Amino acid sequence: MTLKLCGFAVSNYYNKLKIQLLEKVVPFEEELVWLKPLESSTLLRSPMGKVPFLETPHGCISESAVCAEYIEQAYPHHPLMPAEPFEAAKVREIITYLELHVELVARELYPQAFFGGAVDEATQTRVRKQLAKGVEGLSNLVKFSPYIAGDMFTLADCSAIVNLPLVSMASKAVYGEDMLAHLPVKAYNQQMAERASVQHVNADRKACMALMAERAASKAN
Repeated sequence: MTLKLCGFAVSNYYNKLKIQLLEKVVPFEEELVWLKPLESSTLLRSPMGKVPFLETPHGCISESAVCAEYIEQAYPHHPLMPAEPFEAAKVREIITYLELHVELVARELYPQAFFGGAVDEATQTRVRKQLAKGVEGLSNLVKFSPYIAGDMFTLADCSAIVNLPLVSMASKAVYGEDMLAHLPVKAYNQQMAERASVQHVNADRKACMALMAERAASKAN
């Protein structure tokens, strides 16, 4: 059985895994799985009803961090983690700071930044304080030399490529300030955009966004 990546190509965490699979040249299929309406069959494969998840020859795995670790261990060719334990831990540390302390915090701004909604002033104030703390912590870890964890393209880059632009855009849209502006994120994004895996993912993301718009329009009529 070929590995199957399940979810939709607008999800940043879906695309994190997709970049990983493409970089490692792992054969895989994709299955479009929407969250709304949530199918009961999805809960059997992803118990929290979240995407992405993987369908493997042995069963399904959910949560992107777990899926990424499985891919690295099951397909050790073209490794995206350093072999030395401390260096591997530093890559995981960057991913944790980026996803838990930065992107997850900034996500509360997305309704206003990207979807025409509004975020109340109290939430904006709280998020700004938390985001500033998370960004400060992340800034002390990242290297951009030329990759985010050093001179090797790693799983941290798979995450950074899909999450850093969202945080920059969301903070600028809501606060009028890119809270990542002190980091070389723009140059990094331009460099990463030259990779075939990222070009592939970006093209599929745009196609999926158009599909989502059509889907939303059909529901409104």
